[in-house]
Amino acid sequence: MRLIADRPFRNLPALLAAVLAFAALVTALPAQAQWKWRDKDGRITVSDLPPPREVPEKDILRKPNSATRAAAPAAVAAPAATTPPAAAASAPPTALEREVQARKRAADEEKAAKARAEEARNATRRAENCRQARNQLTALESGQRIARTNDKGEREVLDDQGRAQETQRAREVIASDCR
Repeated sequence: MRLIADRPFRNLPALLAAVLAFAALVTALPAQAQWKWRDKDGRITVSDLPPPREVPEKDILRKPNSATRAAAPAAVAAPAATTPPAAAASAPPTALEREVQARKRAADEEKAAKARAEEARNATRRAENCRQARNQLTALESGQRIARTNDKGEREVLDDQGRAQETQRAREVIASDCR
């Protein structure tokens, strides 16, 4: 009597073939959303973004979700060739161009918002540093004894030289942060 456990990999070739077919299908899908055009130097360019406006329609070899285009007939290509560049620039943007512009605007707005938030955080830090430095300078100039803890954890009282150094440091912070 044979048990099923005797052949655990019986369906492995069929499963492997199915996985490979699925992987090939998934990787081929993005290739369908590609633009292909010939640039002014004659080089073929493939991208997921549309070609620049200066690329003539006749040099666009493939658009997303369309088969490879044949060369346009001369009668159809002639009006496009005679269209002045100003008219081509004033043509309404395509849906893809509008989406690209909207995404760019959103990215710029997000970047500006982050910069404003960072500037607000820096301003808050500067204001707090300014307040602390002014309090420190007031205490140092009052003449009262000031003690601090050294690296060993021992309490030490500032002498005249230490007081002068701390006063100078507090004035530098005030000069830089209190604007």
